[in-house]
Amino acid sequence: MPHRRSFRLPVAALIAAAALVLTAAGAAAEKPPTPIDDSALNPTSDRFHGVGPNIGARTIQFWTGQATNPVNSATYTYRMVGADPASNDAATIGVDIVPIDLNVGGMAFNASDVIPAVLASPLFQTGNYSSTTAASTKTGGQGSGGELSAGGVDVQYLDAIMRSQFNKVGSDYHLYLSPEVRRAVNLTVPAAVGMTLVSSRLITYAAIDETWFQPIVEGWTASLHYLQPHRLALFITDDVLLYSPASGCCVFGAHGTADTTAEGNGSDGRQSLQTFAWASWMTAGFYKPSTSWVKQDINGLSHEIAEWAADPFMNNFVQPWSATGYGCSDILETGDPVVGQGFTQGSTSFDQNIYSDGHYHPQDEVFLPWFMRTSPNDVSQPTQSDPSVGRYTFLGDLNGIWRFRQPPPSC
Repeated sequence: MPHRRSFRLPVAALIAAAALVLTAAGAAAEKPPTPIDDSALNPTSDRFHGVGPNIGARTIQFWTGQATNPVNSATYTYRMVGADPASNDAATIGVDIVPIDLNVGGMAFNASDVIPAVLASPLFQTGNYSSTTAASTKTGGQGSGGELSAGGVDVQYLDAIMRSQFNKVGSDYHLYLSPEVRRAVNLTVPAAVGMTLVSSRLITYAAIDETWFQPIVEGWTASLHYLQPHRLALFITDDVLLYSPASGCCVFGAHGTADTTAEGNGSDGRQSLQTFAWASWMTAGFYKPSTSWVKQDINGLSHEIAEWAADPFMNNFVQPWSATGYGCSDILETGDPVVGQGFTQGSTSFDQNIYSDGHYHPQDEVFLPWFMRTSPNDVSQPTQSDPSVGRYTFLGDLNGIWRFRQPPPSC
């Protein structure tokens, strides 16, 4: 895929610049991308609206569990996608992939171009997770790999995460994703809410106002009538990030739930809830490799898919925890605490440049016992170094950040 290239700007100036983009169509097409400094690039995810299911609701297959937090003695109820791991059953969830082809400032950002690489990625293809060739350092650069999830073979990324989280590697429990690609939707972004940015490494991305983009995506959950509540709607963009006065730049993905009952999908009288996620394919090199090496290709997509599976309705509440870029949160967001931590899996020749390494880069994920302050962790797959201790993230010992070797403090 040809790279959009042609990039120093603090976050406040970035948002102001978006409002100053020339409004004339011809002038907008000629406006060069705006340079942005690495210090202004703060990779984060976000949450769109969530809705809890009523009894009998038409929605994604899910199971309900409970866990007691020994720190505050509270018992938390949570819902996750698929079959209960205790049942040792397998579940397959259909995924409607909706590419979004955008025009921003006269420049095309077509997700249709990246769909073959997404389909060939660990998100939908099975692989061997027993080891990895590289993992993030504690400062976000590329580090050495090693043993990952012993016995985790012939599984998709999400399946590997869930089986390790509940120590079900080698069992009949699985959570499979089955994709179907839909026709691309086309979107021209008005000059007042979109601009192009180029990093100091000459990689160009689009930046769009989140308050404009979010309701459009949520509206598609109802207007695209082929979407069904028992399937995940996955909206994909290519090298597109969101900004807002609250979060600055740059949001790479989000997930949520839309109540589509009123639009006819619940014509049998039951509530209809459509779970969905949006994330962007990311060309390597927009983010600084020495601090955000893993932020490339499917990293944002893996983040959102894993969080969707862990909290499909956005209402799994936990004792508050904190993470850089997110402040204090009481939501079970399994990817947010470990943004910037990930590993290599599989191989690809797509969208390669001098910052690429020929692999896909899914994200590490935090496990339920970390949020529940379960210590010792007797729920998850053991760590690589101690078979008597469960890990708190999928990377286990390969995650070099010490606070993920133990439950978090409250905030």
